[in-house]
Amino acid sequence: MTRFDSAYYKRFYGKDGAHDDERIALLATAVHNMSAWWGVEISTVLDVGAGMGMWRDWYKENHPDVKVRSIDVSEHACKTWNHELRNIAQWKPQGKYDLVICHSVLQYLDNESFIQAVENLASATRFVMYLELPTKWDYENIVDSRGTDLQVYKRSATWYRKQISPYFTQVGAGFWTPVEGLPMYELESSR
Repeated sequence: MTRFDSAYYKRFYGKDGAHDDERIALLATAVHNMSAWWGVEISTVLDVGAGMGMWRDWYKENHPDVKVRSIDVSEHACKTWNHELRNIAQWKPQGKYDLVICHSVLQYLDNESFIQAVENLASATRFVMYLELPTKWDYENIVDSRGTDLQVYKRSATWYRKQISPYFTQVGAGFWTPVEGLPMYELESSR
């Protein structure tokens, strides 16, 4: 996909962009440790829309025994950072992963592709999915337009939850667990 080319990564990643190694390290540490708090021993990870491979690199450095499979729709990203060329809206993983990461990906998909992607993510998630997905409200009130790609679909939180909730239960801070997945205290989950 030519949209996610070298210029895209120069513009939106690094110290002036939405993501850099330092911020991803903080986030990855939190996601990994929160999963451990819930009793999930992460041994397999699927990173969807892996981009520059910062999650994979964090795992390689901090938890080298964890097997990370990274995919992206960008030919540039796949060639540059060694990912599999896959589109989660069209590709259904054959196995399940302890942790699925879908970090700033789904807002690029049209409605039909979004719905198919969520089904595919659900089939791939054994215990936990980390999902970052800005809403229309987020774009209007929180997102820094200087470092974020705004050429995305801007949908309401209500719309997103309607599509995601048949498959996942929201457990806070970007964490989702499959319906009938991890047992959570009532106030920890959205159900």
